[in-house]
Amino acid sequence: MSGEDSGTAGRSGTVGAPAKRVLLKRVVRLAFLLVALGFGTWAVARQWDAVVAGFARLSWEAVAGSLVAVIAALLGAMLTWRTLLADLGSRLPLKSGAKVFFVGQLGKYIPGTVWPMLAQMEMGRDLGVPRSRSAAAFFLMMPIQLATGLLISLVTLGWDRYGWLLLLIPVLFVLLEPKVINAVIGFGLRRLKREPLERPLTRRGMLGALGWAVAGWTCYGIHLYFIAPQGGVVFAIGAFALSWCLGIMTFVVPAGAGVREVAMVAVLAPVLDRGSAIAVALTSRIVIVIGDLICAGLAGIAARRDSV
Repeated sequence: MSGEDSGTAGRSGTVGAPAKRVLLKRVVRLAFLLVALGFGTWAVARQWDAVVAGFARLSWEAVAGSLVAVIAALLGAMLTWRTLLADLGSRLPLKSGAKVFFVGQLGKYIPGTVWPMLAQMEMGRDLGVPRSRSAAAFFLMMPIQLATGLLISLVTLGWDRYGWLLLLIPVLFVLLEPKVINAVIGFGLRRLKREPLERPLTRRGMLGALGWAVAGWTCYGIHLYFIAPQGGVVFAIGAFALSWCLGIMTFVVPAGAGVREVAMVAVLAPVLDRGSAIAVALTSRIVIVIGDLICAGLAGIAARRDSV
């Protein structure tokens, strides 16, 4: 083989390897989306009759208002995550950050807790975000949502019935102290033999994330109010926050499936009979599934247009 031929073959091999990696990434991401969508569709289909009955009792204005509120709540969750990631050192553009967060969040419909994190880590890496930083932002979302959600539940639902929540809130707020968080993250990274975070979490970043989390809970409550206005908007905010927090704490099931609905039925008991409460809980879940799909689709389209 001539020198020219061997040089050509070498360049061909060099060019082919990155192309294969890109193709493999696309195949893996497509498989991830198909599996996530499959589980989401199954969650709707297995209770289709109850879902249809729930939507039949609502006007189109109520459904539309509920969906808009859900999209606003999901945006609040994305901004909570993006604020944490920026404070840790990776400030993503809004459209790129939305794509990473919303597409990654579809993984919550797959059994297991790691799929959203793995998806966000891989998509974030393409944007220059270290995997350890993506993982830290993902895990910080849970205590932030729990602390703000439980506090909102306590304030809106009343001390007489839910005063026991006070026992949990101090523990959560200790865990939200940046010095404690940075020490825990540093210990975890050392155990995994990973490089430490370049920038520790700051109190300013934490407060910003907490603010977006509170805004998200408020929008979720408004979403529930459109579906079940009987208790008023303040009650709806607390009812949704408490049921969602109980779902988060049972992280062994996908997206708190089933647990959140049971909790919501119990919390809605003072204002709705059991049958109506079940219909409300199922309707709420379906609206949120639709909101997840809309946000992921719009974020993906917007980010793709920017890259063209």
